[in-house]
Amino acid sequence: MGAPMAANLCRARSDIAVYNRSAAPRQSFSALGARVVVDPEALFALCDTVILMLADDMATDFVVDRNGPGFRRRVAGRLVINMGTHSPTYSLGLEADIRSAGGAFVEAPVSGSRFPAETGELVAMLAGDTDAVERARPLLEPMCREAIVIGAVPCAMVMKLAVNLYLIATVAALAEAANLARRLGLDLDLFRRILESGPLASRVSTAKLDKMVSGQFSPQAAIRDVCKNAALVAEAASEAGAEAALLGESRRLFDTAFAAGNGELDMAAVVMAFGEAA
Repeated sequence: MGAPMAANLCRARSDIAVYNRSAAPRQSFSALGARVVVDPEALFALCDTVILMLADDMATDFVVDRNGPGFRRRVAGRLVINMGTHSPTYSLGLEADIRSAGGAFVEAPVSGSRFPAETGELVAMLAGDTDAVERARPLLEPMCREAIVIGAVPCAMVMKLAVNLYLIATVAALAEAANLARRLGLDLDLFRRILESGPLASRVSTAKLDKMVSGQFSPQAAIRDVCKNAALVAEAASEAGAEAALLGESRRLFDTAFAAGNGELDMAAVVMAFGEAA
């Protein structure tokens, strides 16, 4: 998701510098007018605000050099906006470290997948000090159709995990229903038509059911990432003492699909877990 998000930002502004850990994707941003840099140190030196959209804790710590000698130099006097998905504990610790080093921090995880990222239709959840959040808001507009302030860190990350639980369970239930329809000999195109014509229709159900019926699973949100996020949700639920039975069963299905080698496919490919289990 980071690449289309950065592309939308480049189209909207002329003062963007871009860094990516792997070299190949960087070059496309030169054509969009961005200054492409080859290491994070150069990126921080050029920018007063740095937006992070990275895969996990390790990648984020690497870019900010959190455990290295360059951390204070990179973040001091800068606003760091983290749009990735992490545990609330991690996000709270990152904020504390950045603020201790003289920087400002906003967490801004997003609801959406690759297509909303491409069209600038993501919904951002913002948390942090009021001044920092207000500085971040206009920078997110080219990427997000809405930015909703949740409160202090890590409230936005907690909200993202709650939203993810609903998404994960919804797609798992849709896959189970599609599998039942198939096993009962129903026409899946008619099954899709009924769902799309009724009160259960949504952008998610329409997009994911299309993939399940067609068997075309080009990724918008990959199973690999769903498994990572489901683990974060399960950890948060356990720490809060919250019941998450639907998450547990949904997670089992996604883990089954991942173990079968389908991690790079769209999350709709979880329907294949029923075939694997049969």
